[in-house]
Amino acid sequence: MNQKPQTQNQPEMASLLLGAGFALASLIILPAVAQRVGLGSSVTIALRGALMRAANRF
Repeated sequence: MNQKPQTQNQPEMASLLLGAGFALASLIILPAVAQRVGLGSSVTIALRGALMRAANRF
């Protein structure tokens, strides 16, 4: 019956979940993997910056 607000909220929810996923990846997962693999801190910071720029596109 009231399907119009749901279809409008779906892109917003997808963007929110995608942004939260990028934040989780850049703040928690990426440093853990970088430490495990042995990447330097400058490479980790560059990857974190790339993830945050990708998150801002959505």
